[in-house]
Amino acid sequence: MPKKELKRARSSSHDENDPAAHPGSGAAPVTSEGDMPQKKFYRSRAHCNPLSFNETFEYPTRPEIMDWTEDHYPEHPALKKDTDNEVSSFLSSSMSIRPDVLDVGCGFGGLTMALAPALPNNTILGLEIRSKVTEYVRLRIIAQRKEHPGKYQNCSVMRTNAMKYLPNFFPGASLEKIFFCFPDPHFKKKNHPRRIISERLLTEYTYLLKPDVGRLYCITDVKDLHDWHVQKCGAHPLLAELSNEEMDADPCVALMKTETEEGKKVKREGKFGHDMYYRVYRRVCDETTIGVEHITAKNFFQDGQFGVEVIKN
Repeated sequence: MPKKELKRARSSSHDENDPAAHPGSGAAPVTSEGDMPQKKFYRSRAHCNPLSFNETFEYPTRPEIMDWTEDHYPEHPALKKDTDNEVSSFLSSSMSIRPDVLDVGCGFGGLTMALAPALPNNTILGLEIRSKVTEYVRLRIIAQRKEHPGKYQNCSVMRTNAMKYLPNFFPGASLEKIFFCFPDPHFKKKNHPRRIISERLLTEYTYLLKPDVGRLYCITDVKDLHDWHVQKCGAHPLLAELSNEEMDADPCVALMKTETEEGKKVKREGKFGHDMYYRVYRRVCDETTIGVEHITAKNFFQDGQFGVEVIKN
């Protein structure tokens, strides 16, 4: 990716001088690439405030200049091998590799790793904001690739703030699945804008999801947060809730309950109880949901649209 096309979030890092925040800098035991990292050396705070988090992140100015094969999928199964020295053919195939399944807030990578063999024809990317946890997942994927040659080449992890930079990395209608597994509840009402599912962000997610194909998954062990998810997702005009039968038939639903670290902790400890609450939503076509062919600034607030009701005196 051309360096001049990269942007960096302008802010100082609260932990850029803290060696423990960057595994391999001398504070934490060094894990050689190819060796399985030990989770105890990569522990971090469970959550952070994504709205005030002042770490610096690089991001492309537009999605099409991002070459995902350079750092994330160098041996992706869909890459064409350059047997005839046709460099142009290789470059065209490398630029076609782009994640279409996101595990937002992937934590220690349990679901990201499980989705790789479960969805062999997809490209999975875990997104994590914490530096030490991201490094753990990166080393974990490399170790699994070494131990199982030819496998786990379709999954990777990236450190970023998913509440700010998703449109910089992914074009519209390019994603098939987005997972939100056990996000921070942000219990206080004043902190509700920090929740990863909100009216504003749902519109961004539906922009990125493929119409009629895209799925949005959310799961939590906090009933109040689940009710929030149902309220916000159910009110969005571009999302339709799947039936219980449809969710039961989706193998990804079982994976997000059994393969995530938080899911295992719920079964083991049950801090808020042992129940897990989840929903899956389909990104529907605009016309089938809202009843109008095109949405503009003029018709957005018309009577009957999106719950708008004109009160006549």
